[in-house]
Amino acid sequence: MPFARGALIFANYTARVKDTGEGIESTVEDEAKRLKIYEDSRKYEPRLIAVGEGWLISGLDAEVAKLSVGDKKEIELPPEKAWGVRDPTQLRMMPLRKFGEREHELVVGDQVEIDNRVGTVRFIGSGRAQVDFNHRLAGKSIIYDFEVLKTVDTDFDKVRALVDRRLAAEGKKAAIEIADGALTVTIPEELFLVEGLQIIKRGISNDVFKFVPAIGTLTFVEKFDNPKPPQKKEEPKAEKAPAPAAAPKTRKKKAAKA
Repeated sequence: MPFARGALIFANYTARVKDTGEGIESTVEDEAKRLKIYEDSRKYEPRLIAVGEGWLISGLDAEVAKLSVGDKKEIELPPEKAWGVRDPTQLRMMPLRKFGEREHELVVGDQVEIDNRVGTVRFIGSGRAQVDFNHRLAGKSIIYDFEVLKTVDTDFDKVRALVDRRLAAEGKKAAIEIADGALTVTIPEELFLVEGLQIIKRGISNDVFKFVPAIGTLTFVEKFDNPKPPQKKEEPKAEKAPAPAAAPKTRKKKAAKA
């Protein structure tokens, strides 16, 4: 059964260039290692996807909407449904001095940023460099090996998944509680220095209100723990009352003999 727009699912996938087999990305560690695109700093696990919401490139998003839980499919995307066809007008020649301190270090294949645009150096000569501002995968057909693992159905599970997505590897450290349409997300002190935390909180609130409409309010609580919790005072033990003194024993007088 196809997914409705906005359905939240978990999926694994691996992407590669059709003609060369070059690995692009993977959510599966073994596949990333096989394709020589493994990164130590990355966490490999199924990815949360909101179907039809632009969390994937448009061509893939449309194909995923047709799948069901448990489906495994090889999806081929032509350039126009992946990263676009190559546009020759995006090739620019520019003087090497434009690159400042990097002028004498540039080599063909380098990624450079010029006027807030990222491009790839294609040619260097005669004091000039040709920079290609097309996406590096433009003009290439892409193969996705895609597997839908499960849907996310309950409000609690949706909130948990959305918080984890924004906080990445640190998400599980944030506690969540839902009561009568009110959501509370508790941020522990160890996450206070996460870069862009305020923007992350705004992103979480936008996601929650969009995908979990039953939530009416969201409160973030920043939790501080006392590094030296107060010690409990021991109550003084009640002194035992002294035992009552034993009554003196009276001796019976012996009767006089007649």
